[in-house]
Amino acid sequence: MKNINLKTNLKQKGLYLGLAALLIVPSSCSDSFLDVDPQGKQAGAVFWVNEADATKAVNAMYANLRSWNNTAFAAIAVESMGSDDAEKGSTPSDATFFNLYDTFTVGSTDGQLGGFWEGQYQNINYANQVITNIPAISMDENLKARYLAEAKFVRAYSYFRLVRAFGDVPLRLSLPKDATEYNLPRTPKADVYAAIEKDLSEAAAVLPQNYGAADLGRVTKGAAQSLHAKVSMYQGKWQQVFDLTTQVINSGQYSLFADYEALFRVANENSTESIFEIQNELIPSNKDASNSQYSQVQGVRGVTGGGWGFNVPTEALSKSFEAGDPRRDATIIFRGETTPSGDAIPATGDNPMYNQKSYVPFKLYVTGFNEGSQQNVRVIRYAEVLLMNAEAANEIGNSTQALASLELVRARARGASKTILPKVTTTDKAALRTAIWNERHSELAMEFDRYFDVIRQGRGTAIFGPKGWKSGKNEVWPIPQNEIDLSAGVLTQNPGY
Repeated sequence: MKNINLKTNLKQKGLYLGLAALLIVPSSCSDSFLDVDPQGKQAGAVFWVNEADATKAVNAMYANLRSWNNTAFAAIAVESMGSDDAEKGSTPSDATFFNLYDTFTVGSTDGQLGGFWEGQYQNINYANQVITNIPAISMDENLKARYLAEAKFVRAYSYFRLVRAFGDVPLRLSLPKDATEYNLPRTPKADVYAAIEKDLSEAAAVLPQNYGAADLGRVTKGAAQSLHAKVSMYQGKWQQVFDLTTQVINSGQYSLFADYEALFRVANENSTESIFEIQNELIPSNKDASNSQYSQVQGVRGVTGGGWGFNVPTEALSKSFEAGDPRRDATIIFRGETTPSGDAIPATGDNPMYNQKSYVPFKLYVTGFNEGSQQNVRVIRYAEVLLMNAEAANEIGNSTQALASLELVRARARGASKTILPKVTTTDKAALRTAIWNERHSELAMEFDRYFDVIRQGRGTAIFGPKGWKSGKNEVWPIPQNEIDLSAGVLTQNPGY
């Protein structure tokens, strides 16, 4: 069984933790975030003994969220490339497998499918280790309950990513007791969704509304409620979406950050708008721990401090914004422009546009480290909660609330201007639904949601059809063939693949 050494991601503690059921971790945990000795290891047989072990395990679970398979090529392929907003980028000959996702010609043997699958089940395995082993530890009971709730959120988050990508997937909610439990068949997606909702309900009942500075980045009650609302939205449970988002809105914990472009810069991570972010950091004294490549793989190609130039915006996305919408220039770096941070983008190069939301100003680059390794990944923002609230309100017949929530998002984007992004006033249900969908498109562009958003809205053929998307097949990606082979046929393939 392979062990994978992973580093923590919360900005308070450091550790390594093996993926296998028998854990390999350091014998001590420094107070300096990620300042760990990879040579000092602790046998799994003597792990899960005390509160310090529990903390190491939970921190390692968070660490895996920023791994390559969770935030880099695999995530781009599965969660972004099928969208009308993004295309491969880089040079024509580099990583051509991305084009298979863009044209819906990918087969079950492509490695990014397996990478994405592995990344999510690694997260789930970490969460299951926490949920299985921490209850027996003698430690502060309130902290124990919180750690279990954090693990349930992480497990739910990964199962949500899996179920919307593949449909039915194996549902493992505990560690296997013996070899007979290693090989699970696919569970119907309705049952997977039910398990996700159960985890999130139980997590929200325990998690705090906020944390002190030492625990910044951990999962909160609002994060569990917001993800639960999103999961409910994908199932069309509109009253539940409305109730959950209303609870988040009424909590008073969140507000829209005034400057949309600045919201995505390193200096404004974990802002008032942040509901959940995957925490990344550049630690000058610990290169191995500064390993996020989320920004690097999408950065401006061909410049020092830029990146590899993958997952670039399309011309269709550029043209989709309403006239004068500042979010267009805040979402897209155009060739030849000077960014608000003062970086001059070359007028010539491989790609005409790059993802500005993953961009880190070039001056923050440190030689020898991954470009942009300090950039957090924004997973859930308050703006999306408002838009979910608007969509749910419209679906249950409350157009007044729908318009109010929608206007908050448009007003932030509009800023002081009185000539752009006029208020939406229609109360016609179909017209308002379209307006909300359009707002999601502009507000959340290049944040790895557009592809599945269009599918759950039932518009796959209309929007992705010209790229080769086919109803009855492309609602999901193929199950990785390697997983089917390893299961000796217990896992089955999705129709059409």
